[in-house]
Amino acid sequence: MLREQMKDVDLLILGAGWTSTFLIPQLDDAKISHAETTTSGREGTIPFKFDPDSGDAEPYKRLPAAHTVLVTFPLKGHSQSKTIVGLYRSVHGAKNDWVQLGSTGIFDQLPHDWSNDDAPYDKSDTRAIAEDELLELGGCVLNLSGLYGGQRVPRTWLPRLGQSKDDVRKRGAVHFVHGEDVARAIIATHRKFTPKKRWIIADLRVYDWYDLIMSFSAMTVSIIEEKNQQDHDTRQQFAKWVGELMEEENIRALPREMSILGRKLDSRGFWQYHGIWPRHQRLA
Repeated sequence: MLREQMKDVDLLILGAGWTSTFLIPQLDDAKISHAETTTSGREGTIPFKFDPDSGDAEPYKRLPAAHTVLVTFPLKGHSQSKTIVGLYRSVHGAKNDWVQLGSTGIFDQLPHDWSNDDAPYDKSDTRAIAEDELLELGGCVLNLSGLYGGQRVPRTWLPRLGQSKDDVRKRGAVHFVHGEDVARAIIATHRKFTPKKRWIIADLRVYDWYDLIMSFSAMTVSIIEEKNQQDHDTRQQFAKWVGELMEEENIRALPREMSILGRKLDSRGFWQYHGIWPRHQRLA
């Protein structure tokens, strides 16, 4: 059953997914009123599905007025940010702050060795285009690095790296942030909004994929892992490839030198500005 809707809330989450599992408990602890949407309206959320091709404001009337509107799903290309913000404001007025969750994948512009919040990025990327449009409307963008926590377990991602040693050879730096720290970043932005600002959100570390692969392979095989022999075998195969690559590339020890890891993210800016620091300061 759809819960009784409040006339207004402090924070409206458009798209209550993985992030909300960390965010909602923190909002409750902080006494920040909130409402959430899902496409189906499951578990008492408000049913809402963004249609980028529709100019109908009717679906927005079932949403509450909010001080901060958080968009967790990707907006892409031209006009989508203008559409969702415009239709919402046509119903609820313009006194609302907008926050878009994005990806640090847009910061891939070489030859820049380090990327901070103001670094060049791929302006042709469809998500970057929508983010830029939101920034022009006075919104804020949080570009998130590799998300983990809860059901997101990095050691299980090794098959995504490729199927061969040559695939692993291409892997350099990687960055992460825990869901709890994503939630803390959202709340900090709600409390101290930064209009027209893009931030990189990571845990202040640069990880070396070679080093992580070796660390994952060295984990004690738990009871759960013993039931998943394929997972164990995959980790051991990747570790074997890294060992061979260390010989081939004359790498004496891990992690590798920072200078050879490729693009790296400087994520100090957000945490310094808000005067907080990640609670999960190292990938577990």
